[in-house]
Amino acid sequence: MKQSLLFTKTKREIREEEKSLNAVLLIKAGCIDKLAAGIYTFLPLGLKVLRKIEQIIREEMDVIGGQEILMPALTPREKWEITKRWENFDALFKLKGIDDKEYALGATHEEVVTPLAQKFIFSYKDLPQYIYQIQTKFRNEPRAKSGLLRGREFSMKDLYSFHADEKDLNNYYEKVKTAYFKIFERLGLKDITYLTLATGGAFSRFSHEFQTLAASGEDTIYICPKCKIAYNKEIIETITQCETCRLASKDFKEAKAIETANIFKLGTRFSAAFNFKFIDKDGAEKDVIMGCYGLGPSRIMGTIAEINNDKKGIIWPETVAPYQFHLILLSPDKKLAKKAEELYNELIKAGFEVLFDDREESAGVKLNDSDLVGLPYRIILSDKTAKEDNVEIKPRNSEKIELVKIKNLSNYLKKLK
Repeated sequence: MKQSLLFTKTKREIREEEKSLNAVLLIKAGCIDKLAAGIYTFLPLGLKVLRKIEQIIREEMDVIGGQEILMPALTPREKWEITKRWENFDALFKLKGIDDKEYALGATHEEVVTPLAQKFIFSYKDLPQYIYQIQTKFRNEPRAKSGLLRGREFSMKDLYSFHADEKDLNNYYEKVKTAYFKIFERLGLKDITYLTLATGGAFSRFSHEFQTLAASGEDTIYICPKCKIAYNKEIIETITQCETCRLASKDFKEAKAIETANIFKLGTRFSAAFNFKFIDKDGAEKDVIMGCYGLGPSRIMGTIAEINNDKKGIIWPETVAPYQFHLILLSPDKKLAKKAEELYNELIKAGFEVLFDDREESAGVKLNDSDLVGLPYRIILSDKTAKEDNVEIKPRNSEKIELVKIKNLSNYLKKLK
């Protein structure tokens, strides 16, 4: 992509009411635009990041047997009444159609996925099943003030599993834990993300959150330094020792964090409500047992921006950066401009992801914008470097600069990937 053709531009200043760091950085870098509190447009650079996060999630869900579907965001009132959540789910956005029927915008999808699975699962031979979607969710959030971390409209991957017995649910639950840590590893967040015990769901003493350490995080967690399990603030008062290693809770380490995922054993909470049963091996009729597993791509994007930055701007991990390389021409010379254009085309042809700053701007503006956007590597072609047929390469997260011969550039960049 040539930066002169890019739909968006960077910003030096934004509205004072925007307090959250991730939103400030992402807006300044031209990744998102704020429409209203908790409602954002994903611009070309930001959408590329979001799609890469989604793809990592999708790949790891597929590895553990997940099959992707896409459910409606518009959901009828009667489904929510069956589970008694029409009146009890505080965050529902409710609306009335032209036919006077009432609907909710999907805040979660148990009320949709349960009757859907009921149409295809009848026998123990049909179990287990694992289906997931990456869908836009809507919640009437009263505290939409944390950028992408607490939105009224946001992206969510929700996986639902269906089982014949509790043992099978427990086994799959552990597979999802492993898959989630694999996702966080690919996102560069594994070392600062903790499996965190939370108050139980419908079928177990505890549910689990995945909390990513961040100084600006809204959640407080308590980490066992011995086994690296954490506990959230809502349950810590009842915990005297670690559930895993028995270390006394007084020795836990308090930390701020962002909840980036959660998983629950739903049991028969929703299958019973919909009378969703299967026939077991002995011919007996039983309720299907369910689990659900949420992970927010847009929240993860906000978390990455919140954590990976410096005073100059965002520092994107290579796995999710909108482009891997920022090619910058620092010269008004027309011959050098032609050379830069040729180099850009060669890199694109070789399969590299390149943002080419071909704008007629000063060197200071270009370098400042490059730091703000935060691509993993900066490649500079200038009058100075061109004298020796070199380019200057600098990683965004380092001050180390290396000169590379233009003729060797493609091979050099391949080694970086």
